[in-house]
Amino acid sequence: MNLAHIIDPHPADRVAVISRGHPTTYGALRDQVEHVRGGLARLGVQQGDRVALLCSNGRYFVDLYLAALGLGAVTVPLNPASPAPEIEREVLTVGAKVVVVEPSAAHAWSLIDRAALPTVEHVVATEHDTVAGADLMFDELLSAEPMATIEVEPDHLAALIFTSGTAGSPRAAMLSHGNLQSNLEQGRSANEGTREGDVVYGVLPMFHIFGLNVVLGLSLYRGATVVLVQRFDPSTALDTIRERSVTVIPGAPPMWLSFSHFDEAPADSFATVRLALTGAAKMPEEAMRHLKERFGVTLLEGYGLTEASPVVTSSSGLPQRVGSVGKVLDGVQVRLVDEHGDDALQGDSGEVWVKGPNVFQGYLDEPEATAKVLTADGWLRTGDIAVTDDDGYLYLVDRAKDLIIVSGFNVFPAEVEDVLMEHPDVREVGVVGVPHPHTGEAVKAFVVLEQGATAHEDTLVSWCLDHLARYKCPSKILFVDELPRNVSGKLLRRSLA
Repeated sequence: MNLAHIIDPHPADRVAVISRGHPTTYGALRDQVEHVRGGLARLGVQQGDRVALLCSNGRYFVDLYLAALGLGAVTVPLNPASPAPEIEREVLTVGAKVVVVEPSAAHAWSLIDRAALPTVEHVVATEHDTVAGADLMFDELLSAEPMATIEVEPDHLAALIFTSGTAGSPRAAMLSHGNLQSNLEQGRSANEGTREGDVVYGVLPMFHIFGLNVVLGLSLYRGATVVLVQRFDPSTALDTIRERSVTVIPGAPPMWLSFSHFDEAPADSFATVRLALTGAAKMPEEAMRHLKERFGVTLLEGYGLTEASPVVTSSSGLPQRVGSVGKVLDGVQVRLVDEHGDDALQGDSGEVWVKGPNVFQGYLDEPEATAKVLTADGWLRTGDIAVTDDDGYLYLVDRAKDLIIVSGFNVFPAEVEDVLMEHPDVREVGVVGVPHPHTGEAVKAFVVLEQGATAHEDTLVSWCLDHLARYKCPSKILFVDELPRNVSGKLLRRSLA
């Protein structure tokens, strides 16, 4: 098997991807991928080697992702908007052999000391030759002799996805070919999900598991067309939806909130859309009702996480139940477990445990963190608290940990705290998530300064922007005299929130 085979069965003349207005058929995509695969092989990329992609949604990402999979190499999608220290840390963590850099990431890459990344042998620029240290251009990969897909075992590593997930600071989740493909197959139980001939609006970033396997992977698996979008703007989005006759729109809550607040949008803006999906964070119920009343859009929620490849539940093909994330997919097992480790009684809340071939292999080089979330018999402890109703619909009620979800992206407070603590004026810091009308949650920091220090809020926010992706940075910093702690000195985040 090989996940790269998902593009093989479809008619050669059917459009697979539309990027920057340019359509690529399945036949052309298969040809491009084979050539890029040959180009990567010519660079010495072999089974198990890591290929890091600092690429936004576009043809480069699609070609490189499928080409690397077909070689048995491991794709590492990274956020091209991340600052240099974060990129450097992630490339070093995975031991990337090849790094592909788009123009949007060129500046951050130029600030990285290549000597600090001893495993990187080649840097590929996608569109121009001004990327620092670039050895060659993407077109040189594309001009190589084609190479067929290599067969691998289901447990062969396919991708490393950085997640704050269920176990603390960012770490690389190991997803195999079998993990990712099984979740595509499990999605068949969502009868009204993406299907052959659909046109899917692809704005969710491919470095996020939702964008990678639900938007890109599932669309290509089913023979649909993906319209790849690099930046979201509600007005241009509606133009694209109308002009391309988009039928499926998966999106995080901030996108749907933007649509719900777009008063100038015509009432028939979503006339071609048969399936509107959301996930990655809680969608405000009032906004769901407003979308239904204003546009006739029935927004369906699902639930998943990187460690589950990612979908666990879906509302596709089911009557909308506002507040529910749907039912468990066929082929996925779910338990709700109480604080004693027993199955919760019907109607009682419990931690969501997940089991199935879609559950990840663990965190790269993090056996202790892996052991905290994977039981000996293969259950994934998600850290999310839920209840079910008599009909089997799942409702999320809380998170067991302190994870903050900003625009569908995971932010673990400890990571932000560690960065702020590196500033010489900061003595103590506590970080929590607070409600935000557009992003679901925002990051808020409480800071105790060193005696005599005079750092301002803007100073510390700028410090964070230099070291973290923008969505991880505090939108508000409050200066306090002390932080609430229990008798053992543990920070009481609930008191801060």
